[in-house]
Amino acid sequence: MSEQRHSGLTQHLPHEDEAADMHKRRQLLRRAKISAAVVLVLLGVGAARTMVSRMSNAHALEAVAASNGKLHVRVASPKAGAAGQPLVLPGTLQGYTQSPVAARASGYLKRWTRDIGSRVAKGELLAEIETPEIDQQLTQAVAARAQTAASLMLAQSTMERWEALRKKDAVSQQDLDEKRSAHAQARANLAAVDANIERLRQLGAFKRVTAPFAGVITRRNVDVGDLIDAGGGASRALFLLTQTDPLRIYVNVPQSYSQLVQAGQKVTVSQPELAGRNFEGKVERTAAAIDSATRTMQVEIGLPNRDNALLPGAYVQVALPVTSSALTMSTNALIFGSAGPKVAAVDQAGRVHLKPVRIGRNFGQTVEVLEGVDPADRLVLNPPDALAENDLVEVVADAPAAKAGNGSQTRPAP
Repeated sequence: MSEQRHSGLTQHLPHEDEAADMHKRRQLLRRAKISAAVVLVLLGVGAARTMVSRMSNAHALEAVAASNGKLHVRVASPKAGAAGQPLVLPGTLQGYTQSPVAARASGYLKRWTRDIGSRVAKGELLAEIETPEIDQQLTQAVAARAQTAASLMLAQSTMERWEALRKKDAVSQQDLDEKRSAHAQARANLAAVDANIERLRQLGAFKRVTAPFAGVITRRNVDVGDLIDAGGGASRALFLLTQTDPLRIYVNVPQSYSQLVQAGQKVTVSQPELAGRNFEGKVERTAAAIDSATRTMQVEIGLPNRDNALLPGAYVQVALPVTSSALTMSTNALIFGSAGPKVAAVDQAGRVHLKPVRIGRNFGQTVEVLEGVDPADRLVLNPPDALAENDLVEVVADAPAAKAGNGSQTRPAP
C-alpha cells in the first residue's frame, strides 16, 4: 500500500464512525419517544378507566343507598267475604225455666228428699220443714173459733128473744137493732176466725216444699236442721230447679247485623267439648232495640235437648245464618293505637297512607272490615311501629310457589 493511499484511509475513518454514532442515537431517541408515547397512552387509558370505574361505583352506591333507604314491604288486597258465611257469637245455655225454690213457712228443715242432679216431676216432694209456731197458731185459732162460735150462738138467741119481745111491744126498736148488730158482729168475727184458720192451714201446707215444674235439681243450699226464713229470696233458696228440655240461649248481636236477624231463623249451636256435633235451634224472639251501652241487640234462641246432651250453664257458639257484603283482610295488616285500628295502604307512587277502619267479625287469620278500605287498596302486611304517613316504601313481590317435582325439594327417605 502506498503512503498516499494509507493516509487517505486514515483521513476518512473518523467521519464514518461519527455518522454511525449519530444514526444509532437517532434510533435510540426515536425508540425512547415511541416508548414514552406508549407509556403516556397507557397511563391515559388507565386514568380514564379508573375515572369511569369510580363514576360507575358512585352511581351503584347511590342506587344501593337509595334502595336501602326504602322500606321493603309485602302487601295484600282486601277480598270479598264468603257468601253465606255465618255470624258466630258466644252464648251461655240456660234452662228454659229456671227458678229458685224458697220456703214460704219459717221453721227448721226436717228432711230433704232430692239432691243435686235429681230429676223431679211437677208436685214431687223436695223437703219438709218443722213449723212449731205455725202449728201453735193454728191450735190457738181453732180454740178462738169455738169461743167465737159460742158468742155467735148467744147473740143469735138473744136477737131472736128481742124480736119476739118487740112484736109484743115490750122493748124499743133501738134495743132490737142493737141486738141485731151484736149478732152480725159475732157472725163477722166467726168468719174472720175461719179465714185465719184457713190461712194458717195453707201456710202449714208450705211445710212440704214441692217442685213447681218438672226439671233437674241443680243446687241444694240447705241441710237438715237449718233455720229456714220465709220469704228469704233467691239468696236463701232451698233448691235451684232447672228445666233442661228445651234450653234457651241469649246472645248479643252487633248493631251492624241486627237488621239481618229475624224471629224464626234456624241457627246452629256447637259446644267445644262435643266435637263433631251440631245442634239446631231457632230464634224465638229479639229485643227489637239496640242497647245504647253495648250497641248490641239481645236475641233469645230456643234449643231442644231431648237427649240431655247439653248442660245448662255451658259455653256454646251460636252460628246465625246472616250474609254481609263486608270485605275481609288479613289480621296482620291491622295497626292498633289509641285512635283505634288502622291500616297502611300503599299508593302507586309507593307512599304510605294510614286509614282508620271499623272491623267486624274475627275469623282468626282474617278479619271482617266494615268501613275504611276498598278492594283495590294495597295493605301493608306486618307493618312496623315506625311506619308513618307519606313514608316511601318498596313493594316486594311474593316468591312463586315451588312447582311439584322441583329438584330442589327434599325427597322422602326410601
